Amino acid sequence: MWNKILFFNSVSDYQFTKHSDYVLHILCTKGNMSFTFQDVRYNIVPKDYVIFPNPSLASDFSESDDFEAVIMCLSEPFITSMSIRSSYGIIGHMSLLLNPIMKLSDHDYRICMEDLRRIKERLAEDKHLFGEEMMGYLLLAHILDLYDIHAKSQAERNVSERNGDLLRRFVELLCRKEYIKNRSLSHYASQLCITPHYLTEVCKKISGKPATYWIDRFTTQEIVRLLLQKETPLKEIADRMNFSSLSHFSRYVLRQIGMSPSEYRNRAVGKPRLP
Repeated sequence: MWNKILFFNSVSDYQFTKHSDYVLHILCTKGNMSFTFQDVRYNIVPKDYVIFPNPSLASDFSESDDFEAVIMCLSEPFITSMSIRSSYGIIGHMSLLLNPIMKLSDHDYRICMEDLRRIKERLAEDKHLFGEEMMGYLLLAHILDLYDIHAKSQAERNVSERNGDLLRRFVELLCRKEYIKNRSLSHYASQLCITPHYLTEVCKKISGKPATYWIDRFTTQEIVRLLLQKETPLKEIADRMNFSSLSHFSRYVLRQIGMSPSEYRNRAVGKPRLP
């Protein structure tokens, strides 16, 4: 039953391919660790809490000899099934795609450590008659603590229930890889029964970025994932992503990541990545 919440002693034990539909949490307790996330290099120290909504976007992990952390991964379907009645989850999700690190105060660090210790401790109880429900509530408490910590660290945002629901549905379209078929702003606005201008304004208000940014962001993530599969021809990737031609695909990649698909692929050769 409990492949829904997993703990690891080291990031090197985490199998990125096997757990592609998991959310990865890392709370640094000692030493330091660096990693690359969407082409940006980060370094974490004690009391830094890292959340990767999409762990496949992280690579090149490097740990100090004395690095220690609580490392937990959560099944995304299990989190979704909890149906948390708050629109903040989508705000936090989009914010973490921009920067996956939360800096914890001493108070927040103690709360998170206690949450994680309790989850890990009760996870070992395999004879609890209501184990799944119990773990769900323990995890829910921790997620709400994270919402509280993250929300307090952000500029105040007044998000209506309607706009929160709108953005949630927009991201659901992207998570279902709608961008493979269509990347136009008008397409998403039509799907959500609103105007392109309104969708853009809602995205800007909640995430600080326009809707087109997120369409391109999700598209680029998928393209990069495919480019790292070096056995897949560029023409095949362009076709899979529904580009009209290889040249159109190449121009799009150049505009988004600053280099051509072949240049990116060549630079990635030999680049150390966790499996």
